Amino acid sequence: MKHAESVTFGGSGLDRAAHLRGSADEQAKLLAQTNAGVLAIWRGKPLLDLERRVPVWLTPDHPVFASADEAAIFLGLDDGYPRFARDISGWDPDEVSDTVGAFHDPSEQLHPAIPATQAFCELRANMTALSARDAELVAASKAVLSWHEIHGFCARCGAKSVISQAGWQRDCPSCNAHHFPRTDPVVIMLILHGNSVLMGRSPGWPEGMYSLLAGFVEAGETIEGAVRRETFEESGIKVGEVNYLSSQPWPFPSSLMFGCHGVALTRDITVDPVELEDALWMTREEMALSLTEDNPVIKPARKGSIARFLIENWLADTLD
Repeated sequence: MKHAESVTFGGSGLDRAAHLRGSADEQAKLLAQTNAGVLAIWRGKPLLDLERRVPVWLTPDHPVFASADEAAIFLGLDDGYPRFARDISGWDPDEVSDTVGAFHDPSEQLHPAIPATQAFCELRANMTALSARDAELVAASKAVLSWHEIHGFCARCGAKSVISQAGWQRDCPSCNAHHFPRTDPVVIMLILHGNSVLMGRSPGWPEGMYSLLAGFVEAGETIEGAVRRETFEESGIKVGEVNYLSSQPWPFPSSLMFGCHGVALTRDITVDPVELEDALWMTREEMALSLTEDNPVIKPARKGSIARFLIENWLADTLD
């Protein structure tokens, strides 16, 4: 697909320097460098500069990290600058909005040790403002730290595990098991029938918002098989030919989206009410209208999502 890696969170060429992860001495040297920077993450929200909407890289000894209960993870070398991320979810603000953790979270948290021009912000609302490199760094930070948050104990014996390999592994001191950050494969489908695309909306989404159908790949299943199964389960539409288009890391919390094109063999929709609130066919003209925000009924997929990326490339005839 043309422009496949230009999707938000797409590859920016970050040097992840994996060969440095296993040496505690090398990690200590990197953290001691004057150009080292650590991104603070609070409950999945990165620290951003409110005016420029860029990640804020703090010094490793910044007082904000007094709330951290585990070591920083090493992200890689950003044009030679060591980049790390560290979770400070142990910090309790004076007030916490009810929207924290929700699909739409406009709240921004100010930390007393950080200037008022910087705050913890929801990534979905800010992802399109980030450069390709910043987006990759923040996505990796959020995804790996989210994994550590819920994998503090060994899945084999239940003992408390510890961070190793600069954050890219957890080891169990009891049974010697090793655990690695998990990425869940998800298919997202541009299902076409003639001049129309299949769209659906999940319960709880913002009013009027529709997107492409998507679902998790099951064990022992191919990407193509998952596209056909998920489409049929959610909408009753049978799919024939399937082609891969593009992928997107999606750190909400830790998925890898496989964007695919599928050719619909049927058109009659039967919605699974457990999975979807509604599904419908939209013509190219209707979809183009929705992207201009002139459609009074349908709101398009969020900017920065692979769904929006695939739809825009379909409309521009740049899928191949």
